[in-house]
Amino acid sequence: MIVSMIQMIFEIPDVDSIKAKRQIIRSVKDKLQRRFHMSAAEVDLQDSLSFAQIGGALVSNSRSFGETVLQKAFEMIEKETPVRIQDVRIHSEEF
Repeated sequence: MIVSMIQMIFEIPDVDSIKAKRQIIRSVKDKLQRRFHMSAAEVDLQDSLSFAQIGGALVSNSRSFGETVLQKAFEMIEKETPVRIQDVRIHSEEF
């Protein structure tokens, strides 16, 4: 069993409330779950108004498949959401 994980830190420009930030985060998580059938959650920086950290995971039987899906997920976020990616890490582990 291979677990592929992604961690993204991004900046959310022009947000003036936690509620607005949460709407954007919820949208990103929903897209990841719906389009890529992966688990996603806000894992850090919850109190920051302009930054967020999201973690995601996908279980498969292939390291290359899992990392390819996560790379496509990253590209989707980069193109379709109003955020600036600050850092992204993709990693797989075998269990």
